[in-house]
Amino acid sequence: MMDGKRYAVVDLETTGHSPKSGDRMIEIGMALVENGAVTKTYSTFLNPGRKIPAFISSLTGIRDQDVAGAPLFEDRAAEIREWLEGCVFVAHNVSFDLPFLQHEFRRAGLPKWSGETVDTVELAKIIRPSAASFKLQDISAEFGISLENAHRAIEDAKATAELLIRLQKETIRLPEPTLSILHKRSFRLKSDLSSLFYGALKKKRSQATGEGGYRIWKGIAMKEPVPQKNRINADIVYPEDPHEKESLFRNAFEPYEERPAQSAMMDAVYRTLESKSEFAAEAATGIGKTFAYLLPAAVHALREGKPAVISTYTNHLTEQIIGRDMEKVERALGVPLLSALLKGVGHYIDLERFAGILAATDESYDETLAILQVVVWLSGTETGDLEELNVSGGGGLFLDKIRKYRAAVRDGELEKLDFYLRSLNCARNADLIITNHAMLLSAQDRNHSPFPHLSGMVIDEAHQFITAARSHAETLFSYTDFKYTLGQMGRSGEGLLQDRFVSLARKTGIPGEREAVRAGEMYDRAMDAFDHAFEGIQMLIQTLGEDRPHEQKRTYALADLEQLIPLCREAGEQLYAYLDKVTELTSPLVSAGRIEPEEARFLSEWQHWIREIRLQAAGWMELFGPSGLDDAAAWIEADMRSIPGSLKIVRQPADVSGMIRKAVNPDGQFGVIWTSGTLSLPGRERFIADQIGLPGAVEIRKFTAPPEFYRGAKMFIVSDMPDILNVPQQEYIESVADAVVQAVIATGGRCFVLFTSHDMLRKTYELIVDSELLAEYMLIAQGITPGSRMRLLKSFQRFSHSVLFGTDSFWEGVDAPGDALAAVIVVRLPFSSPENPLFKARAAKVAASGKNPFQELSLPEAIIKFRQGFGRLIRSTSDRGAYIVLDRRIEKKSYGGEFIRALPPVPVKKVGLGDMVIELESWYNDEV
Repeated sequence: MMDGKRYAVVDLETTGHSPKSGDRMIEIGMALVENGAVTKTYSTFLNPGRKIPAFISSLTGIRDQDVAGAPLFEDRAAEIREWLEGCVFVAHNVSFDLPFLQHEFRRAGLPKWSGETVDTVELAKIIRPSAASFKLQDISAEFGISLENAHRAIEDAKATAELLIRLQKETIRLPEPTLSILHKRSFRLKSDLSSLFYGALKKKRSQATGEGGYRIWKGIAMKEPVPQKNRINADIVYPEDPHEKESLFRNAFEPYEERPAQSAMMDAVYRTLESKSEFAAEAATGIGKTFAYLLPAAVHALREGKPAVISTYTNHLTEQIIGRDMEKVERALGVPLLSALLKGVGHYIDLERFAGILAATDESYDETLAILQVVVWLSGTETGDLEELNVSGGGGLFLDKIRKYRAAVRDGELEKLDFYLRSLNCARNADLIITNHAMLLSAQDRNHSPFPHLSGMVIDEAHQFITAARSHAETLFSYTDFKYTLGQMGRSGEGLLQDRFVSLARKTGIPGEREAVRAGEMYDRAMDAFDHAFEGIQMLIQTLGEDRPHEQKRTYALADLEQLIPLCREAGEQLYAYLDKVTELTSPLVSAGRIEPEEARFLSEWQHWIREIRLQAAGWMELFGPSGLDDAAAWIEADMRSIPGSLKIVRQPADVSGMIRKAVNPDGQFGVIWTSGTLSLPGRERFIADQIGLPGAVEIRKFTAPPEFYRGAKMFIVSDMPDILNVPQQEYIESVADAVVQAVIATGGRCFVLFTSHDMLRKTYELIVDSELLAEYMLIAQGITPGSRMRLLKSFQRFSHSVLFGTDSFWEGVDAPGDALAAVIVVRLPFSSPENPLFKARAAKVAASGKNPFQELSLPEAIIKFRQGFGRLIRSTSDRGAYIVLDRRIEKKSYGGEFIRALPPVPVKKVGLGDMVIELESWYNDEV
């Protein structure tokens, strides 16, 4: 940090967050940074003149007796104020430390400090945009900075000082175009980073050596694409003999565990691939399912010289296969494998959109911060996958603006830079293509599949292919997306695309100003029709919701709005008429070829938005056209606090078996393996198979783990919980919060708390947070704590005292092996809501066939999810964990035994909460 500036890095420990309400400092720590090094430090306890709250003492370790003889802030104020003179004020969250300090200076009769500030949270977000967390302890660990006594002022100050030094060094290493953008756009930031970025830019420009390893496109520096590797020709033979398998296993696993079920599944997978047939494997947790299909798929792919596709449900699982499991297969076979991770187009950045936004300057703070994060990220990412970025607040909305929605690019220069196209090229040259179900389903909609000439296909988490197929066939109308897309055109007189089209028509005489103006009038009429339709929808929703005034988020079947369908259909027809008209008028301009370059760029943008609007119109007419509700469920979602902005209309087919069969090897060119931990239920062997359209002739084989695999598991049914069906929800939530707190303390954290409703999750979480009974624990709540599911899981695994509150997506498909997970708490049995429109449509089909929807649909789906929840707990023979069920229907209802029988053979105890806590404490203390 050779910029000649002095940086005073400050950290405060306080009795609370509000000095105006009487909160005071209890400790201050400062570190002076000069020329890239810490030159001196300052630290003192301060007597707050009041008792330190218990949770603050627990957090910091500072007790009342530690500060009893310490000076008052007024006695040290001048000394502290002098320390800051002539320095840049630095803190990890300047917006807390500096205002608190300024308030205390005023209280001590000293003038307000003034000068530049650097917030290392803001700086870290920009320079390390993919960091899992920007909390001081987490970001310090990422840089390898020691912070053993977090929440002690001098330790935090020294760690922040070291973090500042490291971030400054990383800033200087960025390419010049990136630094130039950082400097130009940093004036909107909350701290004075513009000065820091300018210093780095000056130093970069003074360096004589050029920069290699980057491609510059429209002023954006991107990492030079890594050359593709060529597939090797390896003479690999599948290990048929048990001794050969054992040798491979010993290469791959340390320590090695003999798993007969794994070997049997490997053989079945390989035979299926060799014979180009189809096979379903129900593989219990603990047999090593992933390795059991990866190794034979890899061997077969190498022998055939064609890639195999491995498809699973979530991107987290695909990354787990790439990052962990592929290495084991390579060690076993002794040869390197080319694997490619392929995600759907919407995961990748649209460089053209981003460049367009970068050319503008009208943005919010959150957007500015996200833009700077993306600019830095582009200088280092090899994937272009937006999931790598850790943005918060409005940054997430900004990322949605720059996602790719189409595979094609309009700029020829981008073909070699576009991350999605690069990922497709890598996949075509791979041995194993790792992808997700959504990507596999979308391939059937294209003229050119990204999966040509395969040697085989494995569908993992096969039961989730049904959910993925419904989502793929879903029609989703979002009011905000609609208004954003159509707002690009602008009404007459707003000076946007429609007016610019009129100007171009006037200038060229093609198609003529009068025709262009008439098209604009058609657009205005279409927008009036949509405004009228939205007003009608809003009024009807408010009327329908009068009987449930306290519900903010509501769902209604589209059939409830039947009286508005003609109005909505008319709006869609008017929009189609406008689109047909402007398409007709644009065609002569495109073919004329007599326009200036600037006009050609406008015409390209105009055509782009016409295509986007046509997609919006097509989705609207799928919902409100003549066949909108045929064999499908459709519903409206709205948050009453923000109508019409929150309005969404969704349509999903009730039966997707035909679509699934079409997507998976329709021509029988290669073998297909379906596998999951749950493919059948007692008495319902083909419950999943029928939904995925699996022919009756396809065998479903079960591969089970030995009973001793589950010896570390126990199931508790808490017998003194209130009956969920007979008490007010708030009373049940209070009991849930009490049970969670006691179970967490007994196990030392490391708990998943699984809900079926986000509303109940939020209320339970808030009750626990407000009680401060788990103040020492890291509480992570899906939908509340910022971040994707994968980020939340990583945060959970990073902290030993952590609790994760999750809904649907945490019931399955996530791994927290070993000590990371001590207990799974099931708040209520995972039945689908009978009011869910999709469930209603499916239940109606079952009832129409003369069957009982509860027995044939609701109960088996709940049992499957319940079993998947248990599967989070025990992932190896050394794991230990408790499966705690708070919903007493499992013991009181006649169907409760079916849930228990669906689980592996584990001890089941019906006990009161107090007795369970005693047993958990004894159990986990024995472990320690």
